[in-house]
Amino acid sequence: MEDLTRIAEERGIDVEDLVINAIRARSNDPSESIRLRIELARRFIAEAREYMGRGDSVQASERAYKAAEEVVKALAEKYNLPEHQQAVKEGRWFTHWLGSAVNKLVRALGDWVLSGWASAYFLHVWGFHEAKLTINDITGYIDEVERMVREAENVLMH
Repeated sequence: MEDLTRIAEERGIDVEDLVINAIRARSNDPSESIRLRIELARRFIAEAREYMGRGDSVQASERAYKAAEEVVKALAEKYNLPEHQQAVKEGRWFTHWLGSAVNKLVRALGDWVLSGWASAYFLHVWGFHEAKLTINDITGYIDEVERMVREAENVLMH
């Protein structure tokens, strides 16, 4: 299984997303896939904090981004946004759909969605891809993503 996961990830396939989508396809109740996405978001933000403790700003940045990505997907599913419907139809999410969903979610839920997503995307580009940020540079952005996860939990799990 580890080899399959590694090969899939090397080819740009989000294995976790595939599994969650398969679970969702076999259920009329989106609550399970939403719960799984929030659990993933919690795990990713915890991993981001662990990487920060090790001084690895690159991996911390990417884990925070993945946490925000799962939050947006969960919220988009909860509110049955067109971006979610398109992602289900296509079998994957594209980054521009995530950004579009964020814009709609801000109107319904508040600025914490935009602040968390903008922070996560900044970390994804400058912390992960460009590897230009230090631990000191990413702290506030990670805090915003963590706040996004907490706020989403309040919306989705209560």
